[in-house]
Amino acid sequence: MKDLLLIALFAALGAGGAGLLGWAAVRLLRRRSLALSLFCVAAVTVLAVTSGTFAVAQAMFLSRHDLGVVITVLAMASVVSLATAALLGRQVAAGGRALTAAARTVGSDTGFTAPEPPLGLELAQLSAELAATSARLAESRARAQALDGSRRELIAWISHDLRTPLAGLRAMAEALEDGVAEHPQQYLQRMRTEVERLTGMVDDLFELSRIQAGALALSLSRVSVYDLVDDALAGAHPLARQRGVRLEGRQVAAEPVEVDSGEITRVLGNLLVNAIRSTPEDGVVAVSARREADEVVLSVTDGCGGIPEQDLPRVFETGWRGSPARTPRPADPGAPGERGDGGGSGAGLGLAIVRGIVEAHAGRARVSNTAGGCCFEIVLPAARS
Repeated sequence: MKDLLLIALFAALGAGGAGLLGWAAVRLLRRRSLALSLFCVAAVTVLAVTSGTFAVAQAMFLSRHDLGVVITVLAMASVVSLATAALLGRQVAAGGRALTAAARTVGSDTGFTAPEPPLGLELAQLSAELAATSARLAESRARAQALDGSRRELIAWISHDLRTPLAGLRAMAEALEDGVAEHPQQYLQRMRTEVERLTGMVDDLFELSRIQAGALALSLSRVSVYDLVDDALAGAHPLARQRGVRLEGRQVAAEPVEVDSGEITRVLGNLLVNAIRSTPEDGVVAVSARREADEVVLSVTDGCGGIPEQDLPRVFETGWRGSPARTPRPADPGAPGERGDGGGSGAGLGLAIVRGIVEAHAGRARVSNTAGGCCFEIVLPAARS
């Protein structure tokens, strides 16, 4: 037992000295190549085994022949170990260089190009994360480009929509100033109509900017969707009567929701006005509400003839106006309360406002085609019991 402890002591002293040298070497090489660090670790291991074995061999007073055998065996094992470490280091370094070159393609137009050489598990996982990051960057860039395109379209459309009423207001103001207006009162009524259109456009732009900035303040309260639908139908009834469109409330369940009743009533009003203006005379606009698991779904179905499939994903985008089938008919100058699309300004803001308000309530808005028209749905979380 004493001999074993003595051997262990000599082996520990020999290996410990090599370990201290290895620790210093690793510290010095921590900013250098990983392949060099791996080779250093292997060299330290070989040196520790060799030192410990040689110290024990010396303490055991082996013969020259036996000592030579031990040293030869250690030398051969060291060569093989160091060669293996060098090959492994070269492989890791090659994989690192390939991954570095591939990382330069992250976010490029062509997308991430994975390295061709086979990689170790950790480098392969890093490559997969880089590929996922590149995909997310491409998706974000596509969204940014789509948003930028929508903003450009919105600016162009708003500029056009502003130019028309402003030109009309200028012409009518000049006619009144020159005293050539045959019916001044009618001119004043039309001027008021145009001013209200401009006011509606500014209000919608302000509302949309608040929604996109996350500054929409909600005053939540528990309310029945039956009451929300009833208020929205009452508000849209005059326009429906003027357009010759019939409003129907079909299977409106009295499900409770916790919402800002004013904002959700505005959402339903936008959808109803949009549906009424897109539905031909003698058509039907139907509203319904149902419970689906932990959600309440409110639907507005019109008779617009449907939306082209390629336009469905863009319906709720800012500035979207859609196909001619959904283009509102010209407003009556004598109806000052009437505005453009979706209860909004006519600049393609109504449905964008709808989505923004619904998403602020942790809900979602969607649209689908039905027989003879389309169905807009808003999905809201049901109130807790």
